[in-house]
Amino acid sequence: MNDIDRSAMLLDLAAQLRAHGSWTGETHVQKAAYLMQELLGVPSGFKFVLYRHGPFSFDLRDSLNKLETWGCIQTEEQPYPYGPKIVEGPASGKLKAASTDRQGYSRAIQFVAQQLGKARVAELERVATALFIELDPNVKAEDRPERLVNLKPHISREEAPNAFARLREIRSAAINAGFSAPGSNVATVAR
Repeated sequence: MNDIDRSAMLLDLAAQLRAHGSWTGETHVQKAAYLMQELLGVPSGFKFVLYRHGPFSFDLRDSLNKLETWGCIQTEEQPYPYGPKIVEGPASGKLKAASTDRQGYSRAIQFVAQQLGKARVAELERVATALFIELDPNVKAEDRPERLVNLKPHISREEAPNAFARLREIRSAAINAGFSAPGSNVATVAR
């Protein structure tokens, strides 16, 4: 995916998250992009690492900063304790018009926005980190909830299994929506 298409994808993702009830802060975009890439197989090319609130991409943050510099997004400051939310900027239409493959990922964007749009940051962190753990071939299925608690001590032993259950629900919905095509990570992630 080229830089223009990837940037347009982020614009569309933020817009769909907002349309589905999301606050649409950077954390929301980060976690939604992570699930699109790692669960649905969208080849955005972001490198994710486990960070403060779960999987995080410094590349994605750079892309958002670039979009803000270009005038394609703006951040609206919110009263404490909320962080800024991402809204489209005046140059967003130009970027979307320059993209050659905006429709290629619209189903994945729509699906992730429907699944995560109303989720709060804490749920996004738990589900995305659960996927991060599932993708680690060195963690046995029965050890995953404990691994989640060890990585994120603020997540309780009661919440950890629920994160994996929610991830299974999302995966099942993705398969039912037809996202198990070749190249998609939906079918290959250990259950």
